[in-house]
Amino acid sequence: MKKITLFITALLLIAVTMAAENYPYRSDYLWVTTPDHADWLYKTGETATVEVQLFKYGYAKDVQVNYEIGQDMMPASSRGTVKLKNGKATISLGTRKAPGFTYLKLKAEVDGEKTEHHVKVGYDVDKILPFTKNPDGFGNFWKQTLDEMHKKPLSYSRELAQEYCTDKIDCWLIKLQVDNEHSMYGYLFMPKEREGKRLPAVFSPPGAGVKTIKQPLRHKYYAEEGFIRLEVEIHGLDPRLSPDTFKEITSAFASKHNGYFTNRIDNREAYYLRHVYAGMVRWTAFLCSLPEWDGKNLAVQGGSQGGALAIVTAALDPRVTACCVNHPALTDMAGYADKGRTGGYPHFKPEILTPQVIDVLSYYDVINFCRMVKCPVRMTWGYNDNTCPPTTSYAAWNTLTCPKEMVLTPVNEHWTSEQMEYEHMLWIKEKLKN
Repeated sequence: MKKITLFITALLLIAVTMAAENYPYRSDYLWVTTPDHADWLYKTGETATVEVQLFKYGYAKDVQVNYEIGQDMMPASSRGTVKLKNGKATISLGTRKAPGFTYLKLKAEVDGEKTEHHVKVGYDVDKILPFTKNPDGFGNFWKQTLDEMHKKPLSYSRELAQEYCTDKIDCWLIKLQVDNEHSMYGYLFMPKEREGKRLPAVFSPPGAGVKTIKQPLRHKYYAEEGFIRLEVEIHGLDPRLSPDTFKEITSAFASKHNGYFTNRIDNREAYYLRHVYAGMVRWTAFLCSLPEWDGKNLAVQGGSQGGALAIVTAALDPRVTACCVNHPALTDMAGYADKGRTGGYPHFKPEILTPQVIDVLSYYDVINFCRMVKCPVRMTWGYNDNTCPPTTSYAAWNTLTCPKEMVLTPVNEHWTSEQMEYEHMLWIKEKLKN
């Protein structure tokens, strides 16, 4: 196992075009929070302290800061105030008796305007274990699911997507039939200069939500560098639908009260994610059927829900040779059923987690797919993430027994930089079989 730890301070001053940034793009305010351990990690029983600074326009501000301290994603266990002197102060987070993460949430008012920030530190993170248990029938359930899917011949349509073709790459819109009831769409990219060549393939599942395939050209450098690249959605909705249509569909069928993550959640055979997970293997079968594929190299890469689906795909399809994951969702989903424990996205409330639901979720939780992955994995996550919290990322990481490499970016919330995304491609290149 190769461990890489990156501390990205320069990144704080770079415009990052992601939705959840620690330091809002072009903000007048800058919080600087510095734990007294350089790696933000502690042993249980050790006391963590954080130096806090707040700047406006680059000037240090001597203001009162209100703070809360608590366990990762849990209600605050303590609150207090501190006055910044010469623009800084030190706050003690105390310690923990058990492995996990503690957060410090900060709020202040400067010149009548409110600003806030948070930071998390970890304790004995290598000992964080998942809540999710591996049911006895897990392997057989997924074998039967895939066997049933494979009875249906591979069927798809392919249409040139001229709007995403460039002078270097070609793009097609694919509509793939998963089973008798479900289909999915994807954008397939290849280099224009491919005649007579056999190319490695990279499959990229999507993040959460009912939405179009976002920024299809964001990773165009894969095709430019000689890869087949496939970006997909999971709901069977044509990505060319208007944004307003997607908003209407989300409002009608994907709100937090009736979203797809809770669709038939009490029925193992009928749960929504069953055909989604099977669809991932249908997509890899499609890639492997292409005459341009080199027959040896098949990588999966994604973040959040896409990271979860990347792990699921690597677990279910032995043809996958490399797996890149950013902060995987769907990990330890039933964790909140254990009082005081952190759960993973989509953050099911304890009242929904009946024994029946917990059993069903165990067949779909990323933790149990981590136990099956054999190919090399590169995984990255941030400590400040409140969407896919670091507690559950470590639970997944500590469960993986395959060859693995971590890239830690403690300051990150739920985002990765473009540089990190590009480095994923370089890592996949390193893993190519000749």
